[in-house]
Amino acid sequence: MAEVASTVVHEVLGRRAQDVDQPIIDYIVNVLADEDFDFGEEGEGAFEAIGELLVDSGCVSDPSECRLVCGKLSEKFGKHGLVKDKPTVRSLATPLRMYDGMDEEEAPKKKPEPIDGPVLTERDKMKLERRKRKEERQREAQYQMHLAEMEAAKAGMPVVCVSHGDAPAVKDIHMENFNVSVGGRDLIVDGTVTLSFGRHYGLVGRNGTGKTTFLRYMAMHAIEGIPSNCQILHVEQEVVGDDTIALQCVLNADLERTQLLEEEVRLLALQRELEMDFESGKIKEEIKAGMDKAAIVQRLQEIYKRLEHIDADSAEARAASILAGLSFSTDMQKKATKTFSGGWRMRIALARALFVEPDILLLDEPTNHLDLHAVLWLEAYLVKWPKTFIVVSHAREFLNTVVTDILHLHGQKLSAYKGNYDAFERTREEQLKNQQKAFESSERARSHMQSFIDKFRYNAKRASLVQSRIKALDRMAHVDAVVNDPDYKFEFPSPDDRPGPPIISFSDASFGYPGGPTLFKNLNFGIDLDSRIAMVGPNGIGKSTILKLIAGELQPSSGTVFRSAKVRIAVFSQHHVDGLDLSSNPLLYMMRCFPGVPEQKLRGHLGSFGITGNLALQPMYTLSGGQKSRVAFSKITFTKPHILLLDEPSNHLDLDAVEALIQGLVLFQGGVLMVSHDEHLISGSVDQLWVVSEGTVNPFNGMFQDYKKLLQSA
Repeated sequence: MAEVASTVVHEVLGRRAQDVDQPIIDYIVNVLADEDFDFGEEGEGAFEAIGELLVDSGCVSDPSECRLVCGKLSEKFGKHGLVKDKPTVRSLATPLRMYDGMDEEEAPKKKPEPIDGPVLTERDKMKLERRKRKEERQREAQYQMHLAEMEAAKAGMPVVCVSHGDAPAVKDIHMENFNVSVGGRDLIVDGTVTLSFGRHYGLVGRNGTGKTTFLRYMAMHAIEGIPSNCQILHVEQEVVGDDTIALQCVLNADLERTQLLEEEVRLLALQRELEMDFESGKIKEEIKAGMDKAAIVQRLQEIYKRLEHIDADSAEARAASILAGLSFSTDMQKKATKTFSGGWRMRIALARALFVEPDILLLDEPTNHLDLHAVLWLEAYLVKWPKTFIVVSHAREFLNTVVTDILHLHGQKLSAYKGNYDAFERTREEQLKNQQKAFESSERARSHMQSFIDKFRYNAKRASLVQSRIKALDRMAHVDAVVNDPDYKFEFPSPDDRPGPPIISFSDASFGYPGGPTLFKNLNFGIDLDSRIAMVGPNGIGKSTILKLIAGELQPSSGTVFRSAKVRIAVFSQHHVDGLDLSSNPLLYMMRCFPGVPEQKLRGHLGSFGITGNLALQPMYTLSGGQKSRVAFSKITFTKPHILLLDEPSNHLDLDAVEALIQGLVLFQGGVLMVSHDEHLISGSVDQLWVVSEGTVNPFNGMFQDYKKLLQSA
């Protein structure tokens, strides 16, 4: 039955069924193939069951077409014998009593039917019906969310294209009383938020609270209050690598422009063929179909008029400008997307999103794959963004620059604050202080009243006073106690021994990969236990290669690199996070890395990075990116290293965790060399900058703010 049903669904939907995720098609087939499914008259049952899903997934363009399709499905399923015949019902001329003919004593006496619970008014029934419909919508949203997770969202970009202003603009959006959950765990309960048109929102909260899931729900229109015509683009995944060049990949987001240009090419070719065929006396099929020379000329005029209206000529220049801002050179823009690494393909995805200019742009850690030059360009671009966007970021200074409001996700609640992140922090701190004062005042008053009640409860002379105190106590408003997030911990263990200098030194060291050009020439620098250094420079310049040379993972082509025989070096990079055994839990992972070490000692070390209690026993695939990073930190520092080499250590940490990382590095009694573009992290934990440029590594005379100003003025 399922195979026949699948054939029918594909036959009715046609080619559009091929463009829809297979799990959605499977779901539609399973619903319609159910032996108890009632299609109703002319497919009304099918429309009620899957109509909304057909529209949202793109199987049909609107509800009107959806009704026609559901009618065809009902008809086709009926022809294949998949629709059950309804049992024939015969009407009786008069009511038939089953006890007719029985003696009166034998006949059962009619008892009033018991009423289960209170009698419901019409108003109560309407409330229950509305609640039932709301729960059904939530279940559908959860199903859609499950599909998105099961498919790891979609490979490539969401189906959002450039809108040329023909549809009415979407302004403010009000989302009320919505819930967000994943895997049966509630992330947001009774959430209410208004997104004002043109405002720029920073979404902040601890790792694991549900920020990314909330953005996914919005992108899928799974929250009530988002208009169906609202274009939402969630930049979460890199583009698929294929033979399409980077510039064309961005331009392809403008579907109308692409289709018009393709039609223009086809019509011009046809026009030339017709002219040649007229001369040779041949007649083309297109002429028979009415596509004569005059019709082609008329259609071409319409195409040129529309291309002019959508300003198609400037599209390529705008796309190239966006890619250039994200550090794509002219040659790189002409390379196929499959030749780029994941980080660069993420930049292409970001470029597409900026080119599309959706009604609401959702950015999830957009600075993770950018160098400082690209971050500064993105900051300037987003400050001028004319529409609404929501950004999740761990970079405090980036948020301070680009956002006008903060959305704080905490304790399953979503709260809005005016101003940038620093303003939010001040406001939040003041709110918590006031709440704590109110709580303490309330508790003192309650304690005083309760003490009086307990003291004179059985004193007849004071009975009236006791009763008044009891009533006053009942009337007192309840003030919630302040529930602070548990403090993050980054306690880097200081080495027990301190080797004498030099610890690490480079003398005229040069390096180039076999068969390639020389990347670095005549490097001369040293690192000791007091070093606090940040390396800065464009992506692809070789900063990570320098770290590998220092760690001994690579050897210089010429010159020497000296490392003390006693030095222990810990290297943190994205490779260490990606290399975790996701099927294992943090404690078991550490036990495998360090066999023979007592479990309690490993637990204590994990706890020094905030992986405590049940968190140490959870499978690592359930941990957030920041929690996985802390497990990686635990592993690389267990041997009490002398030198920490950190490659973008803040990429997956939330803002509180970055603050804890800074404090941990300040207290660490060893050397630190990091590669990062996080201004707050660098300014708070290092005292020297090294600039990597054109095969050299040179100290920078100034701090990060000075380097940033230098780039902005360039």
